[in-house]
Amino acid sequence: MRKSLIVSIAVLAIVGLTLSGCATKEYVQETINSSLENTNAKVAEVESSVEKNQAEISKLHEKDAELDAKIQKLSSEAQEALERAQEAGKLAKGKFLYEVTLTDDDVHFGFNKYELSDEAKAALDEFANKVKAENKNVYIEIQGHTDNIGSESYNLKLGYKRAEQVMRYLNMQHGFPLHRMNVISYGEYKPIADNSTREGRSKNRRVTLVVLE
Repeated sequence: MRKSLIVSIAVLAIVGLTLSGCATKEYVQETINSSLENTNAKVAEVESSVEKNQAEISKLHEKDAELDAKIQKLSSEAQEALERAQEAGKLAKGKFLYEVTLTDDDVHFGFNKYELSDEAKAALDEFANKVKAENKNVYIEIQGHTDNIGSESYNLKLGYKRAEQVMRYLNMQHGFPLHRMNVISYGEYKPIADNSTREGRSKNRRVTLVVLE
């Protein structure tokens, strides 16, 4: 009888240990599963964040590419105007907005002339009204150009006089502050047409207004 009792106790102990072991395994497995779920959730969160960052970086690259494309499209005169204004600390944003060219066809800068015609004044009125309507704190470089008739030094002076006449008109008639404008002459050095023809020389007698911000 005593032996049977001992055997029964031993069997119960073994069964208890077996059940306890099963419970422990289930607990361990549940813990592992829970940990895996948390890890997977964190991994998914990190992946989502990485994808978002990559998308933002891609957008920045696209903007940089667009800016580079715009800079490459600028005329050499506009690029030089932007560089001069940046060096002089005239710009708030260092940004090119647009440029307007007034040729002899539009404003009738006659041969060896720099006075503003009625057509020139009308064109400048239109330009000034556009600038005012945009209501931006702009900086304007006014560039004078000539054909190649005459000496280089004379043409540089003539181009300057044309640009200066434009600046004075914008200041006196439209109140553009002088410190927000600058004049420069390229003389005959930046032709946009063939100086060997009358039509080409007419196009080269021009003033370009480069608007920067």
